[in-house]
Amino acid sequence: MTPLLEARHLTVHYRTPTATLRALEDVSFTLAESEVLGIVGESGCGKSTLGRAVLRLTEPTAGEILFQGQDLRALSGAALRRARREMQIVFQDPFGALNPRHRVATLIGEPLTIHGLPNREQRVAELLDLVGLPPDSGRRYIHEFSGGQRQRIAIARALALSPKLLVADEPVSALDVSIQSQIINLIADLKRRLGLAMLFISHDLSVVRHVSQRIAVMYLGRIVEIGPAAELFDQPAHPYTQALLSAVPQPPGAPRRERILLEGDLPDPTNPPPGCAFAARCRHALPGCSATRPELLRRATPHGPRETACHLYEPA
Repeated sequence: MTPLLEARHLTVHYRTPTATLRALEDVSFTLAESEVLGIVGESGCGKSTLGRAVLRLTEPTAGEILFQGQDLRALSGAALRRARREMQIVFQDPFGALNPRHRVATLIGEPLTIHGLPNREQRVAELLDLVGLPPDSGRRYIHEFSGGQRQRIAIARALALSPKLLVADEPVSALDVSIQSQIINLIADLKRRLGLAMLFISHDLSVVRHVSQRIAVMYLGRIVEIGPAAELFDQPAHPYTQALLSAVPQPPGAPRRERILLEGDLPDPTNPPPGCAFAARCRHALPGCSATRPELLRRATPHGPRETACHLYEPA
């Protein structure tokens, strides 16, 4: 069965007069219809770049992006605009993503106007109800709403064209903790009701676990582990994943994880190390880790099959 979205060896480099910043390097994954893939990792690991690259908001340096079997990098003009009706994004900061000079009805209805779709007023009313906002919200301006309400408006706008894919780029990190759970529950409910496929990007693993079927862990522009959410949380294979999960608060009564403290910072993305980028911070590093980069391959780990980029799981 053809996946809804497939990235093949996706790469994004930013060139400056003095160096090349390797924001994304040889990333491949698939996303099925109605599936949620969580993307996690430290700040600067390439999560947001990946989300923008699959929509071609950031132009990839190399690789392929297949959406419903169609190569998005081969499209331009009207053909790309038609394809983008099926793909939308929700940004981290709703206030920065929405024009404060327009009323909410105009903001939500703008995609309908751009694509020449009818029944704009009716559709805007449906979308406001879908995200839990009162009908009179359309007459008001963005500054009249709270941060959580603004994110609901941004979500309504993203859903205006009934997309099949939604990229949620840190959609709750700018919100108060008390509001975050409301937006997470809204997103999970919309996924169930609308059958949306999502790339859900976050640095908060507990949030990602709540909405994702699979999780991809990124480090220095690469995926180092990808697998079913429940398995990855219960038995993380990659040492970096183990370290990230050791910092996640456990619910009362759950077994306590050993706290793994990572020393040092991410390597310089303009001068990445030749071997495993995590080797200098890894407590399980082998002699060859700093010389040879491990490939992301499906391997039989002690916890079951998983795609993991780590020399620990290579056949003897």
